[in-house]
Amino acid sequence: MLLGGLSPQRFLRRHWQKWPLLVRGAIPDFRDPITPARLLALAGRADVESRLVRERGGARPWEVTPGPLPPAPRRGLGPSHWTVLVQNVDAHVPGVADLIERFDFLPRWRVDDVMVSLAAPGGSVGPHVDSYDVFLLQGRGRRRWGVAARFVEVYRRRLDLRVLRGFRAEREWVLEPGDMLYLPPGVAHHGVALEECLTYSIGLRAPSQYDVVAGLLQRTVARVDRSRLYRDPDLVPAREPGEIAAAALARLRRLVVAGARTTAADFVRFAGEHLTERRLEESAPRARRVHPAALGRALRAGAALVRRPGARVAFVRRGTRAVFFADGRHWALPPRLAAVAPTLTRRRRIAAPSLRPLLRRRGLIALLAELVSARVFDVETRGRAPAARASARGRRGSRRGSGWPGTRARP
Repeated sequence: MLLGGLSPQRFLRRHWQKWPLLVRGAIPDFRDPITPARLLALAGRADVESRLVRERGGARPWEVTPGPLPPAPRRGLGPSHWTVLVQNVDAHVPGVADLIERFDFLPRWRVDDVMVSLAAPGGSVGPHVDSYDVFLLQGRGRRRWGVAARFVEVYRRRLDLRVLRGFRAEREWVLEPGDMLYLPPGVAHHGVALEECLTYSIGLRAPSQYDVVAGLLQRTVARVDRSRLYRDPDLVPAREPGEIAAAALARLRRLVVAGARTTAADFVRFAGEHLTERRLEESAPRARRVHPAALGRALRAGAALVRRPGARVAFVRRGTRAVFFADGRHWALPPRLAAVAPTLTRRRRIAAPSLRPLLRRRGLIALLAELVSARVFDVETRGRAPAARASARGRRGSRRGSGWPGTRARP
């Protein structure tokens, strides 16, 4: 149902980064995993990225007030034409994080986050265009969407947001709860709330060439031998003292090439750690010590592993081996554990029946204890949610925005 009867292969071939797709009833009988009150509570936290957009009633149209927002932000906003947007809600609400698993036909590392917007009637962030893929899932209420593949990319001046001037929709739809609209990069769109509504924006990350190259160079420079100096024991008398001779340039080039050399293994490690790093605004969860023996007993007794909301995991195959990545760290897996990597990354909740056949593999319990200690996973014992259960030793476990200049934006 999610893709309107299209197989993932046909969706990717026909629509992915090509054409929008409207799906009626993508999630039948959809129930919001978050309430407006809880979303506003998140918007008031300093460790959560949020903002208020007022198309009317501010100092200028589409005025942006960055979070954290004050308590009871609805007071004084009026009955219409405002929107509260909260980024990375999947890192704080397990039910929102579970939405991501519906998109498992896409590589998990391509999913950035789930942004949730609460809009009053008439609420909008203006017509705009983004440079990444996004799935817009409608929650409670209704929102009218207009899209255009052909438009003049001219923006209104002196606004907080990049709002297109003279936008004319080529197609329009009204989305109701459970409906979904997929938009590829470069398609202009404008969403307006017809009544108070929640919209879930599942955004796909697209690393820029600059970010990837800069990240790799930073790591490369950190490994360079600072004690190695330029040497020219075969120096001959200079013909022109102001000239940088060809031989000197060649020696400098060899020095740079030697220092910047990156092996295939180095690049794999960099890519995996770079693509699973936590977002800048996320605080690292408090680590704890979990004893492997106690964890093994809990798992054999039927406990499940549940990946922490917001944790980023991935793996890379390396022949018979694999490298597992989580929150910017890596674990090299020998052949006997390489087959476990898909299980650790496929679903947020790994039930006991899926774990039991793997527990006999030497080193697995120790690996899982490290991941639980690092708060990549929590342990869910029977009848107790991960957030409420004790640790394995018996102790309780301890600017982006739609049209925001220079950033990835979502409606």
